[in-house]
Amino acid sequence: MESDENLVNVFLLLLFSAVFTVVGPAVPEEGWQVYSSAQDAEGRCVCTVVAPQQTVCSRDARTKQLRQLLERVQNMSQSIEVLDQRTQRDLQFVEKMEVQLKGLENKFKQVEDGHESNIARQYRSIKEKMEELRPLIPVLEAYKADALLVRQFKEEAANVTEMLGNLQEQLGGLDYQELHSRVMSLEDRLRACMQRLACGKLTGISEPVTIKTSGSRFGSWMTDPVAAPGDNRVWYMDGYHNNRFVREYQSMYDFMTTDNFTSHRLPHPWSGTGQVVYNGSIYFNKFQSHTIIKFDFSTSLISRSRQLDFAGYNNMYHYSWGGHSDIDLMVDEGGLWAVYATNQNAGNIVLSQLNPNTLQIIRSWTTNHPKRSAGEAFMICGTLYVTNGYSGGTKVYYAYSTNSSTYEYIDIPLTNKYSHLSMLDYNPRDRALYAWNNGHQVLYNVTLYHIIQ
Repeated sequence: MESDENLVNVFLLLLFSAVFTVVGPAVPEEGWQVYSSAQDAEGRCVCTVVAPQQTVCSRDARTKQLRQLLERVQNMSQSIEVLDQRTQRDLQFVEKMEVQLKGLENKFKQVEDGHESNIARQYRSIKEKMEELRPLIPVLEAYKADALLVRQFKEEAANVTEMLGNLQEQLGGLDYQELHSRVMSLEDRLRACMQRLACGKLTGISEPVTIKTSGSRFGSWMTDPVAAPGDNRVWYMDGYHNNRFVREYQSMYDFMTTDNFTSHRLPHPWSGTGQVVYNGSIYFNKFQSHTIIKFDFSTSLISRSRQLDFAGYNNMYHYSWGGHSDIDLMVDEGGLWAVYATNQNAGNIVLSQLNPNTLQIIRSWTTNHPKRSAGEAFMICGTLYVTNGYSGGTKVYYAYSTNSSTYEYIDIPLTNKYSHLSMLDYNPRDRALYAWNNGHQVLYNVTLYHIIQ
């Protein structure tokens, strides 16, 4: 995670159209939005940034704390002022009383020194009563000391207020609204930029950002790429077989920081880690079958199921890591896809585009890449990208384009931080790769070569 200070610097620098590669969400207060890089027809970089949503940077955490501290000091100063006024008033009252007491003592002494015995006895009685007031003199001294402390306290508070004000100016925290408006302006400009981007070709993958460490060695996690604005739910599925429970987290922040989730029980256990959530439904391969199931979360019912004809299953044509990963479902800008292998294609990868409503195959492509030799695979803009393995040094080395029905060998490094990839899927909304890496849920930002329309 980037620090608050680095995040602010990125925002401000981007306003001057500098070139960046910024990866990962900010210190999460709420959700975040990924914006990938863009290149124009002449190859000039436009932007690569991960920007928080509006609810995130409306207030910087440290400057907010600073403002609260300043307000507390100001309130304290006002209280001290009231206390000081009251103390000065009481001090004047006691000082007058002190003068009166000393005058009475002098008068008593004069009477006692004389020989007016009757009057002396009367004054002696009064003196005894006045002796009861003598403790007020130490109180007077205490008031004097308290008054001095209050003055010192006021001076110290004024010094602290001045120092905090200077610090706030150095941090640029005085103009919150200006910073907020600049961030919102940046986000609007990036959204406008994204809307002008056509599909692109993968040219780079960032270093991974670890979002969470949880679950077993194998599993999958995802967000819905066509969810409504504000719907940032995260879906989490631990294990690769004989499990039916899907966790729903309300936001990426909840997923990262809490164990608050809703559990959904599927009607059948899933197979592999190739599940995908798309438009409010989860699509998964039913365990020990080549049946694809569409399960609607809102109704908790199966809305469609269909067999994927000739597709191998039950560890017949899995990825090289195993795990019943025969059928891998994925989503890109073009919709829903299935990656699998058949006997008819000699165990090589078959790529089919599916109708998300009926699960019927719209069109299929056969490749020359053995399914068992692939580490993992994902779709971006109608192109299937395949890794050379799942552990150790990993790279994306094979790409098959459905637009041209051609393939090529490429060399794009993929940092395999925890040494065992069991799930790797692209999310077209975030323009990021979601991965399950040996019990760690991680994100990769991608760099695409775009054509500006």
